[in-house]
Amino acid sequence: MSSVDNPQWTQRLARWSHRLHTAHLEGIVGTLFDAFEPLSPLGAQLLWIAQPTLSLWMPREDIASLARLLEQPEGVSWLREQLAGPEDETREHEQY
Repeated sequence: MSSVDNPQWTQRLARWSHRLHTAHLEGIVGTLFDAFEPLSPLGAQLLWIAQPTLSLWMPREDIASLARLLEQPEGVSWLREQLAGPEDETREHEQY
């Protein structure tokens, strides 16, 4: 998805994906994404509201980028795909 205007998201999500797979939490996170997907526009608005406070921990540009992503209909699906990452393919090969 070219709508992510911050190339660091791809690297950050790859790290998060690795951590989720290492902790065996990908199933739980997938379920949370399923539940959150209809609420993603609301989550985007909450990010915009909380941006001044959240900017103490993360750059404002990253918060804005995530909010814009969540405002898009396919944004949560893209996040899910990024977090599923290449490790799913690796697991499939390990099973055989």
